[in-house]
Amino acid sequence: MPVSQYLARLRERVGHQLLVVPSVTAAFLDDAGRLLLVRHSNGGIWVAPGGALEPDEPPADAVVRETWEETGLTVEPVRLVGVYAGPEFRVRYANGDEVTYVMSVFGCRVLAGTPRPDGVETLEVGYFSESEVGMLAIPAWLRVTLPDVLAAWGMARFAAPLWRPPLRT
Repeated sequence: MPVSQYLARLRERVGHQLLVVPSVTAAFLDDAGRLLLVRHSNGGIWVAPGGALEPDEPPADAVVRETWEETGLTVEPVRLVGVYAGPEFRVRYANGDEVTYVMSVFGCRVLAGTPRPDGVETLEVGYFSESEVGMLAIPAWLRVTLPDVLAAWGMARFAAPLWRPPLRT
């Protein structure tokens, strides 16, 4: 889904002005150590799957939802890699909307599914080695988060959950 109903209603009030938006990103590697990326319809750049949180949505749920929507994969978040913000996380969309993301990056494990683009937000899906990622058109935020993702993956291999979402009562 390109933009949530919540953000659409907010945009009706503020237009294209800069918004600070909480977001999530899924980071996971295949057995060959390659990172899954999707080619985004906004500018054709390659990004890790993710997106904005919905109101009252826990970040761990959002990363599962966003990954499913964009890739067709069901994932389990097993580690919080980091929380990021700054000028590298500012995005201007083709329609003129401007957003700066506060991004929670989760290391995930794939549980099920076959990678496929959604055809709306994502045009292609692929796994890339670290050197291949360096040759792709990627946003500044991916260059900031990638070293932490690779370091976290190398330390833990995400074999067992190191972080669990809180239980809801």
